[in-house]
Amino acid sequence: MKANRLNLQLFPYNGQIDRTDAGALIPEDVSREIIQGIPVNSAVMQLATKAANMSRKQQRIPVLSTLPTAYFVNGDTGLKQTSDMSWANKYFDAEELAVIIPIPEAVLDDADYDIWGEIKPRIMEAFGLAFDQAVLFGTNAPASWPLNILAAAVAAGNVVTNGTGSDLYNDVLGTNGIISLVENDGFMCTGHIGAMKMRARYRGLRDTTGQPLFKTSMQDNTQYELDGAPMFFPRNGGMIDTSALQFCGDFKQVVYAMRQDITYKILDQAVITDATNAIIFNLAQQDMVALRAVIRLAWQVPNPINKLNPSATRYPISALIPGV
Repeated sequence: MKANRLNLQLFPYNGQIDRTDAGALIPEDVSREIIQGIPVNSAVMQLATKAANMSRKQQRIPVLSTLPTAYFVNGDTGLKQTSDMSWANKYFDAEELAVIIPIPEAVLDDADYDIWGEIKPRIMEAFGLAFDQAVLFGTNAPASWPLNILAAAVAAGNVVTNGTGSDLYNDVLGTNGIISLVENDGFMCTGHIGAMKMRARYRGLRDTTGQPLFKTSMQDNTQYELDGAPMFFPRNGGMIDTSALQFCGDFKQVVYAMRQDITYKILDQAVITDATNAIIFNLAQQDMVALRAVIRLAWQVPNPINKLNPSATRYPISALIPGV
């Protein structure tokens, strides 16, 4: 290996390339670009509300839990009654989301190889997939995070089994469809997330006047709407269609926050193992380095009280689940 390259052989066994050494490899604008690109690869983030960056691991947010009540006064000298308001605490708990990407040194030695052009989309895709599945289905979700959206919708009774109604129209847009479940809880549907197979089911769906309910944008045929709200079909594998075919609801009530921007470390002497401690890569022995990317983030559903459903059973998201 040329002396002006990574020179990994000069490092001791426990050495590493620090941020200063890797500064040319990991420019700051690349970090910002990946942070900005993650929401594009996450259907949940595209519909959810982004809160300000967190300043610590846990952040408390007060949520309205009791609404005031007004009363008519009985006559000219009647007594005016009092009321109150109260708030309950919910918490953002920032957890790490990470990925390690091994890279052969020979690839890095190729000066004409656009390594960041290859890695950036994969990091964004991996983070978007992991976040979507954790939020929607609880897949590999940290224990400190709130109940996943599917489980919370089931607990609130906000689910419809596909085939319950006479057709898909009734299951989704009918009186007892998944949209009405959200509305009955005092929320308006701001978006939908559907499994890819739902596209075919929607294409021929018409309303009572014969107009298509499932529409594409005149400017961009990759943008879809259902009942006036945007609909996303994640291509990152984020939708597990054996568990849920579609989510709909007030996704503005889903809030996520970043604890810190993405950070990187170049590993050059590490041994990478799987969950059984079997060695997958021995970086030093296999002449490899590995890029470790880490981001810390949190999410929560504040679910404030409202007049249409002041009980604890309300939830702003509903789900269409597969039939037996």
